[in-house]
Amino acid sequence: MSPSSLTDSVVPREVTQAKLDRRNAAAARHRASQTEGIAERLEAAVREHGPRTALLYGDERLDYAELNRRVNRAAHALHAHGVRRGEVVAICIENRPAFFYAWLALAKIGAVAAFLNTHVGGRPLANALEVTAATRVIVGEECLGLFEGLTGLDLWLWGDPERPAPAAQSRRCTLDLAASVADAPDTDPPAHWRAGLVAEQPAIYIFTSGTTGLPKAARISHARWLITGDVMAVTMDVEPQDCFYVFLPLYHGAASLSAASTAIARGASMLLRRKFSRREFWSDVRRHGVTTCQYVGEICRFLLSEAPHGDDRDHSLRRMIGAGLAREIWEQWVSRFGPMQIYEGWGSTESNTNLINLDNRVGSCGRVPFWEKTNLRIVRFDPETETHVRGPDGLLQLAGVDEPGEAIGMILDLPDQTAGRFEGYTSAEATERKILRDVFRKGDAWWASGDLLRCDADGYCWFVDRIGDTYRWNSENVSTAEVTDQLGDFPGMEALTIYGVKVPGHEGRAGMAAVVMQPGHEFDPAAFWAFAAQRLPRYARPLFVRLPAAADMTGNYKLRKVDLQREGFDTVLVKDPLYVRDDAAGRYVPFTPDALARQLHV
Repeated sequence: MSPSSLTDSVVPREVTQAKLDRRNAAAARHRASQTEGIAERLEAAVREHGPRTALLYGDERLDYAELNRRVNRAAHALHAHGVRRGEVVAICIENRPAFFYAWLALAKIGAVAAFLNTHVGGRPLANALEVTAATRVIVGEECLGLFEGLTGLDLWLWGDPERPAPAAQSRRCTLDLAASVADAPDTDPPAHWRAGLVAEQPAIYIFTSGTTGLPKAARISHARWLITGDVMAVTMDVEPQDCFYVFLPLYHGAASLSAASTAIARGASMLLRRKFSRREFWSDVRRHGVTTCQYVGEICRFLLSEAPHGDDRDHSLRRMIGAGLAREIWEQWVSRFGPMQIYEGWGSTESNTNLINLDNRVGSCGRVPFWEKTNLRIVRFDPETETHVRGPDGLLQLAGVDEPGEAIGMILDLPDQTAGRFEGYTSAEATERKILRDVFRKGDAWWASGDLLRCDADGYCWFVDRIGDTYRWNSENVSTAEVTDQLGDFPGMEALTIYGVKVPGHEGRAGMAAVVMQPGHEFDPAAFWAFAAQRLPRYARPLFVRLPAAADMTGNYKLRKVDLQREGFDTVLVKDPLYVRDDAAGRYVPFTPDALARQLHV
């Protein structure tokens, strides 16, 4: 199917299933016991695509052969300093080639790489090191400041000429790893360094995004990484001529588990950028011939906030893949930047099942043409009590057509097969908390996603909300995701976070919108009231509006809301401008207890 601009047409189920069958076949070829892992995949790419460009970074261009030589030097240096198969070594480096050198070098030794968030220090960083049991950290010079106050670590420095650190920070490091790498051999390390390693064993620990608490370390096996690359390569028909734009942080799965594995699987190139830049995005795409880009969180909304240009459709981008693209933003995107294939998906770093939109169905996160061909199910869930709805037999019930329910994945543990497994976290307790047992029959086990989805009569699935984010107000259930979708294209808005807050004396939670305006744009309380009134029923319109100066985001451009919910509309805690809805006046007005009381008694 050629990319379409906008469509609500229904593709025949058999056509969609044929595409899914290709994905399933790509996944099925990998076995738990195979000795092929990440190192073997890289070396195969060198044999097949050695002269082709692998990495682009600034003015630097590395082909696969040169990338492999630099990885080899790092592997020899790490091995010389005692790193062995099975050891966990943490990496804290921003999006630059050194991240690939360190990560892939550990793979060549058979060690496990724990990817650390390059934006956090203190307790979250200490927790990350504790749950992965990593005592050695390969740390980029740009990240040294995060480790202030942490003791008992071997910090192995990888210098950063672009962002040098103060000498006092560098002196805390026990080894200048980059210097050791420079003098190391560039030949492939002997395979016996990885002797005993099989594909079901962990290759990477990737932390969950941590929007509601301390992140958990998800176990990613060699097989999972290989499967992801092969599946996405056949999904998108990736060719060596393709170029992936990698600006999402490599310490998260979207970049390292998806983009990197897919590019290496086909010998395609990756354009690295330290962080996302809306002003440089399209010039990067045009200059380097980017064909494929991952989006997450607010990325597309940010890009649409830039003023239109006459060359908006003059670019090479033809595929977008990610999650969280609201229907209104999707429509604006293809209307402005031209037709392209958008692969909106659903899943998570650790999930044992997933969905992906292969039909360009606007707003859908994927399709299940035939339920007997997937381990995914959607079960009835009561968002008010946050419990599953059970039948007289005590077992869970399937959600009906268009009924929101929790998405769950049957945990498969078939001999020598890896597809459908739940690899879990480094914490056994955290792993067990994500497993539902005795779901449809005694003794079965299912991974619990914590996400509410609905599926229509044609098998198309739609993300509803994260469990705990849906709230109840005026006896109605309100989805924060749906409210965000409806209000997300308010003119001049930079970012929007919707959440529910407690109102004393009232049941449930009332809606609050944290609105960040673009530079040069002022919040118009009357215009926002009219916009919400046009788009939403009265019970779903935010009762409160808060105007923070900037959005509170994770490093992967996901909006945090836990602190916002905790502060509510407490004027002792909230120092930002605060408004309350005034339906009689047809606008939002500055918050006062009297203004709130008037609205609640309307």
